[in-house]
Amino acid sequence: MWRIPCDIKKQKHLRMNKNKIAFALVMGIMTTGIISFTLISVNVGYTEKFLKIWLRSWGIAYLVVIPAILIIGPRIQKLVDKLLKEKTPTI
Repeated sequence: MWRIPCDIKKQKHLRMNKNKIAFALVMGIMTTGIISFTLISVNVGYTEKFLKIWLRSWGIAYLVVIPAILIIGPRIQKLVDKLLKEKTPTI
């Protein structure tokens, strides 16, 4: 059975959205983990409560950053694309 081109575009769009969400989730884990670990290390030091404080901070940061990546990310991408758009030389 042949698929209509519209279905192919829709599938590609859905796959791209899934990829963006997966990227946001993984990038959020990595960045919030690194930053929260570093800041807790500097501000609190390695005490007996370090792990508990770090994991709590990491969780809160993760809950904040995922929506930020998904909502703000596309707007920032458009801005960067616009700023770095190569201008075609006129002859």
